[in-house]
Amino acid sequence: MTGSPIPTAPLPTDLVHLRRCVDLAREALDAGDEPFGSLLIDADGTVVFEDRNRVAGGDATRHPEFEIARWAAEHLSPAERAAAVTYTSGEHCAMCSAAHAWVGLGRIVYAASTEQLVAWHAEWNVAPAPVTPLPIGAVAPGIEVAGPEPSLTAEVRSLHARNAGIAV
Repeated sequence: MTGSPIPTAPLPTDLVHLRRCVDLAREALDAGDEPFGSLLIDADGTVVFEDRNRVAGGDATRHPEFEIARWAAEHLSPAERAAAVTYTSGEHCAMCSAAHAWVGLGRIVYAASTEQLVAWHAEWNVAPAPVTPLPIGAVAPGIEVAGPEPSLTAEVRSLHARNAGIAV
């Protein structure tokens, strides 16, 4: 989308939080869910909320990024939300990008991009999602984004392969 910001590279200081997101994604997969994990950091660098995917029960909106938006709307002031950073194992889907923008959360940092996930799924012949895969900037162009993180690509790809029943 024209006018959408181009994601920057994650900072070295982002890696510890992205690592936790990948661990949460693994926890989700081990629990029989899709491999996504996210956390919210306040302006002081404190983790204030974390979650993993919980869609296996039938509610396809139970993405951790959507849960972060819900939690933040209830527990943080608008200024605190704007100063917070969301870290996630995979770039927000359109639903989660919209929720993030509507709630007024700040920067998003992701380990793997939507473009990467779509390419992996195509390679493995996984059926496409029911919602058009869009980058965050196409849905919420005012949000600063960083990602993907190359040092985590192989690990995130392997989690998604396992979820798809693919040996890599």
